[in-house]
Amino acid sequence: MNYTIGIDIGTTSTKTILINENGDVAASSTKDYPLEVPRAGWAQQKPGDWYGAAVDTIKEVIKKSNIDPKGIKAVGLSGQMHGSVFLDGDGEVIRPAILWCDQRTEEQCKKIYDIFGYKNFIRLSFNKALPGFTAPKILWLRDNEFQNYKKIAHILLPKDYVRYKLSGTFATEVSDAAGTILMDIAKRDWSDEILEGLDIDRGFLPPVHESQEITSKINKETAHLTGLAEGTPIVGGASDNAAGAIGSGIIREGLVSDSIGTSGVVFATSDKPTYDPEGRVHSFCHALPGKWHFTGVTLSAAGSLKWYYEGFGPNQELEKKYPDKHGYEILNKQAEGIDPGSESLIFLPYLSGERTPHGDPFSRGVFFGISYRHRQDHFVRAIMEGVSFSQKDCLDIIEQQNIKPDKVVMFGGGAKSKIWRQILADILNVKIVTLNIEEGPAYGAALIAAVGAGMFEDVEEACNSTIKELSENIPLPDNVEKYNNIYEIYKSLYESLKEEYKKLDKI
Repeated sequence: MNYTIGIDIGTTSTKTILINENGDVAASSTKDYPLEVPRAGWAQQKPGDWYGAAVDTIKEVIKKSNIDPKGIKAVGLSGQMHGSVFLDGDGEVIRPAILWCDQRTEEQCKKIYDIFGYKNFIRLSFNKALPGFTAPKILWLRDNEFQNYKKIAHILLPKDYVRYKLSGTFATEVSDAAGTILMDIAKRDWSDEILEGLDIDRGFLPPVHESQEITSKINKETAHLTGLAEGTPIVGGASDNAAGAIGSGIIREGLVSDSIGTSGVVFATSDKPTYDPEGRVHSFCHALPGKWHFTGVTLSAAGSLKWYYEGFGPNQELEKKYPDKHGYEILNKQAEGIDPGSESLIFLPYLSGERTPHGDPFSRGVFFGISYRHRQDHFVRAIMEGVSFSQKDCLDIIEQQNIKPDKVVMFGGGAKSKIWRQILADILNVKIVTLNIEEGPAYGAALIAAVGAGMFEDVEEACNSTIKELSENIPLPDNVEKYNNIYEIYKSLYESLKEEYKKLDKI
């Protein structure tokens, strides 16, 4: 039997899966690594940690599956978007990679608008210049660490650094490269006009491929370290969002997914390269030739619930009542015991600033409407509702682009919560479905690899052959009406607070 490997280079861990030619998962392995926060609002990682985790997890899935590595026909890569890996002429890392959730580049974003003009830059890049994106990180390095900037020979995204270490080849692909805001999205290649305007050497950037194209091969050193056969093909792969969409079957216009992981991502496929003139949602290349996508992003989705769990913990009385439930299962029980609306407690999930629709690095989380009535359980449900309202912000803008879904595919950690699925169905007022596949971007990367290896004719055939719906949650009319009323208040809170956020940042 033939197999492929999918590797997802995440923010907190790397996940590697091995699938067979039927799309069944034969083995899976995950390895964690640290996140560095040297200052408030900064986030960076050591790229070597990603490669080490990739080597260890590849080795582990081969060992677990007990298959002949020669049966592995291709490797697919996925990873966190926007991160900047700076390499010198010897291919050595110059400094820790600056990540997608890093907020240090506000001044560089303003500089980009000064160069191109606000509206014109959105026209060129199809996106706003936001602090998390790659281009302003390059400018920040030039402005603040010029000695390091002078050493640059190559600039890579996280998954593409792992590709380089696995193969010795510099390459990227369209879906991840789009998130640098250095691309001509319509032409699916680097934009000479943006690069010249920002005075960034095109030679720093790797060639851009389509996602299913074979870009490189496993080198001798990696083969020795992992057990893979030397020469195993590596396809372009995809950004984590695009790979997650492939792994969820979001491959034609009108299909929408919502990933509730550390961040929350609403993803919709488009048949043509278009953008929101206000830049409220991202417009990137999809991991299918001739397809694009809209993406709305909440920076702190399940991350908000994780913050609550680690800081305040679950309800101890419920832990005693349900001894068979643990961790987040108790939080689900807490939320189930509270009526929709959390007795007028509203949460704004801006714990690390916000992307969609505000693009505001200064915004912060808020609980609004606290009274003596509120206990732990109210706060848990309010977090789930607040994150779901933020996803409605995203979906509403996508629907303005004439994309009207009749269902939303939900995946990520939040999809495991039945109560959160129902809350999302009620707030979005659309059917929420889950799938038989829960492996996320790693699975999408493995499917793309299978296409590149010729195991499927194209991505559409790969998805249709392997992905099936598993469960559904239907909106409840009474809840929909109540949430619509609360949502109007939710939206007004940011407008009331946006100037105060900036004042708070200066204190």
